[in-house]
Parts: sequence; structure tokens; C-alpha cells
Amino acid sequence: MQFISTRGQAPQTSFSDVLLAGLAPDGGLYLPQSWPQFSPSEIAAFKGQRYQDVAFAILSRFTAGSFSDAELRDAVTAAYADFDAPDIAPLVEIGDGQYLLELFHGPTLAFKDIALQVLGQLFSRALAKRGGRATIVAATSGDTGSAAIAALGGLANIDVFVMHPRGRVSDVQRLQMTTSAHANVHNIALEGSFDDAQGIVKTLFADTAFADAISLTAVNSINFARIAAQCVYYFTATAALGKPVTFVVPTGNFGDIFAGEAASRMGLDVGRLVIATNANDILARTLNDGVYESGASHATLSPSMDIQVASNFERALFEAAGRDADWTAAAMSDFSRSRKLALPPAVLENLRARYSAFASDDLETRAAIAAVHKQTGRIIDPHTAVGVAAMRKMGKAPSPVVVLSTAHPAKFPDAVTQAIGSAPPEPKRLAGMKDLPEKLEVLANDPALIKQFISSRLGS
Repeated sequence: MQFISTRGQAPQTSFSDVLLAGLAPDGGLYLPQSWPQFSPSEIAAFKGQRYQDVAFAILSRFTAGSFSDAELRDAVTAAYADFDAPDIAPLVEIGDGQYLLELFHGPTLAFKDIALQVLGQLFSRALAKRGGRATIVAATSGDTGSAAIAALGGLANIDVFVMHPRGRVSDVQRLQMTTSAHANVHNIALEGSFDDAQGIVKTLFADTAFADAISLTAVNSINFARIAAQCVYYFTATAALGKPVTFVVPTGNFGDIFAGEAASRMGLDVGRLVIATNANDILARTLNDGVYESGASHATLSPSMDIQVASNFERALFEAAGRDADWTAAAMSDFSRSRKLALPPAVLENLRARYSAFASDDLETRAAIAAVHKQTGRIIDPHTAVGVAAMRKMGKAPSPVVVLSTAHPAKFPDAVTQAIGSAPPEPKRLAGMKDLPEKLEVLANDPALIKQFISSRLGS
């Protein structure tokens, strides 16, 4: 399996190289040179299989040539050993033909664990083969940081730097990051937005001398290994229901929903992919108006989606443009300068053929939490609620509708309390966390300052 960049100026490379590099050297995002294919009978056979076995079957199509079957099986087994749900990603019916796909049963109670636990296992094995050290810099809107720390904290020859926007994640999200006792974990509370943090990561990669000197890599969803691992639950959910599914996905950086597109390009019959956004509605505006234009980031009850520039949207644009790398590179360059991109009619038509999009504000988010609780007794988090709100706006779907439930409600007790009048029960994984000391550095939104901080911690 070989991988190419969406911008066409990077050499083809292996899965192992993609895993350790994160971002392509031309600034683009890696995708497989051609998508592996699964037949309808292969997909149907996933029904009733262990999640780990389906994950192996799918990931092995990407990792061939980089990891042996035995290495991959060991990595997948270890990745899911600490999940609370035996099914890893269980389906829960909440209405007639309406389901939640619960993705929050991992170590940090968010969907990021499903991919990052696998990535951490593979990353450790790849680095052990290759030797040397690696420096991981992650921008997080709340959940990626803690999941990366849970996957990589304490591993040899790896340093992890996590930037979160100061004051714009929940207290639980912050504490999950800043109470880590691992010496190789470094937390930065950035005076800015998630988009600022994401921009700094890209700036660090663009400084190739610095990036090479510290062996810089990324575990954000710009790393294709994340997308590959997230494809799996689209297959397991569809196989369980036995028919094409409309998936509603709370969407910020576009990685989770692009995994649905990836699954469909691998042969999965997907009814529809529905983008659910909060007030940071750049993706809804793009699909509805045909112009990809960033604005000011708004703080909401669903902070992990408070994003105005969705990195993985570049992958969708590349595919919608017929894999035209020259157009994609030029479009991303134009957007970087002007923060606005008018989509060509053919590209927009291809996107609309696959995706729909709905935005919901905080009032609608609270209403969705309250409605699900009243009807089912189940408590959902505000990101899942944005998905439920979108599902209600889309009207009657011709297929089962599955809302991706991306985080445990206990990570957002304030939002839940506003909606139903009481906080959700605290799971054992969060018990006592408030009493632990925090370790973080508050830094200004300045790439040079971040670079200096990283160098000082690495002793370089």
C-alpha cells in the first residue's frame, strides 16, 4: 500500500512513513494511492464479529508492507484492552430507526480513543523498528489531547506537546490533560482559539529545519492512521443493522466524518453523511452556499467543535475534485491567503451528492439533551446533542439513522446541568481527578514562543 499527498508534490510513501510523518512534506494530507475494496459479502460477514477482528481486517489493507499480521493483531488487541464496553462501539436505539453509536467507552471517555489507542500502539512499534526519538505536537479542541496523552504518555523515545485553547475546553477536558504525571507530556494553554493552535502546528511543520531537528510528527486527524482506524465503526454499525445507514456526525475538524467517506469509497453502502455543526458553521455554510469561508470562532456548549478551519476538509475536496492535486494545492494556497474559497460547481455538486449539513445553536443543543433524556432516560453530551438536533432537522430518512455519540456526558457537566437540571453521574475514570496537581504552561499565540518552549523542554 502506497500513499500520496493531496497536493501532489510529495513522493509516494508507505503506511509506516505516513504514520510517523503525520503531515506530508508539501503541506498536504496523505491518502492511499487507491482505496482498498471490500465486497458486500465481506462487509455482511462482519456482523457478529468482534470489533477487534473487524479492525484487523480493515487496517491490514492499509498497513500491508509496514506491519506483519502478527504485529497488527497484537497492536489492535492492546489498543482495545482497556475499553469499558466489550463491543467497543455499541449501538443503542433511541427511537424508531434512530440509533446512537457510542464511541466514548475508552480510557478518556471520547471517540478519539478508538483511533489514538491504535495509533499509539503502531507508533511505538514503528519507532522501535526505526530507532531514534519523535516529538509529537498536537492541537486540541478538547479531546484529542487527553486521548493522545493516554495513548503515548510514558512511552520511551517520545515527547508529547499538547496545545489547548485556554478557557475554551471544559474543566474535565483540561484536567484529563494537565493532571498527567508522565514526564514526557507537556501541556500548553494557548491564549487563542483552536484554529490558532492548529495554525501553529502547521507553521512548525513548515519550518522544515526545526521539524527535522526534533523529528516532529502529528497525532491530530491530519495523520491518516486516525482516519483508517475510524473507518471501522462505520462498517460495524452498518453490518449490525444489515442495511445502508444515514450517519449523522458532530463535526469540527472533519476527520470523523471523512472516515465515513473513506468507508464508502472502500465499498460500504452509506445512505448519507450528515455534517452536524454548532454555531461555528463553516461546513454547513460551505455545503449550502458553495463558499468555504472562515470567520471568528465562537465559544459554545460543544467546545470540541469550536473550529472554523477544518483540516480534513482538504481530503474531501481532493476527492470531490477527482483527485486533482494541482487544483487542491492552488485552492488551499488561495484559502490560506484570503480565508475564502469559492468551490467550482463540479466540486460542490460532488460534495452535495455525499454530504448534507445542519447547524444548531446552544439553545437547540440544550433542547436536544433534554428531549433525549425525557424520551429515553439517557443522558447525552452536548456534541452528541448537536448530532441529534441535526437528525431532527433532516426530516424522515429512507434508511436507519445513526448519530455518532462522541463523548461521555460527564465530560461536560455544566452543559448537561443547564439542559436537565442536574449533572450526569461521574464515572470511575474521572473520580479524584480534581484533587490532582495540574501541570501546564500558559503561552501567548506566538509560533516562535511555542518553538522556544518545545526546544527548552527537549534540551535542544
